[in-house]
Formats: sequence, C-alpha cells, structure tokens
Amino acid sequence: MTDRYFPDLMPSPGISRESLPWWEAALEGRLVVQSCTACKAERHPPAPCCNRCGSYDQGVRDTAGTGVVYTFTVVHKPLIPGMPEPYVVASIELDGTEGLRVVSNLVEIDPSEVRIGLEVEVVFEHMSEELVVPRFRPKS
Repeated sequence: MTDRYFPDLMPSPGISRESLPWWEAALEGRLVVQSCTACKAERHPPAPCCNRCGSYDQGVRDTAGTGVVYTFTVVHKPLIPGMPEPYVVASIELDGTEGLRVVSNLVEIDPSEVRIGLEVEVVFEHMSEELVVPRFRPKS
C-alpha cells in the first residue's frame, strides 16, 4: 500500500449499498467497475440499476487499474485545513472499459506537469483500517 496523501481531516466518502462492492474491492487493492449481469454493460459510479437494460442484477469486474487523464483541475485553495496545495482532481478514463471515467486525485506528480492524455495507474491510500481510497499517479 502507499503513503498518505491527504490529512486525517479529509472527509470520508459516502458509502451506499451500490458502492459497497467498489469500496470492498479497494480495501483488497483492486479497482473494479459495476457490471450488469443481464446485458454486461459497465457503469461507474455504481448505480441501483443498469442504464442500458434496466436490470437490477449487478456484479463487479476488475479493471487493469490504468487509464489516461481525460480532464483535470488544479486546486489552489483547499476547502479543508491541512490539505496539501495545490492538488489535482482528475477524471481518469479507465483502460479496458467502455470509456468509463473515475474522478480522483492525481498524486506523486507536480501539478504543473499534469496534462490531458497522461497515462496513469491506481495507487491505494489507506485512510483507516476500514477505508482505502483509490488515487492515481503517473504510470511507471
């Protein structure tokens, strides 16, 4: 696992019945997407039913944990005291999916070096014993 990138004051994400498998996979060091068991359509963020066929039958599928920066912003005025600044929030288009994107932070990079199309890979930040948050860094 990795170093901490953000302070303890960082709010914990909301976990729903639909997103629980995603968080459980992150705890195991896996990045997954939700997959409809009826029509195989993938989606992210997790949702109660398939937006293609309407089925409520769902599972998850492992991803490669890699992708490219689709778009990003550099935050210079953090909303939480103690946040490192500046920091990067990016939309990552995941490799091997139907163009699914995950919004996350880019870490281990100077914000001035971030660009659209940058190849990245997932890293997992341990926020607590029960919470691991996927972040992304430049692909090595």
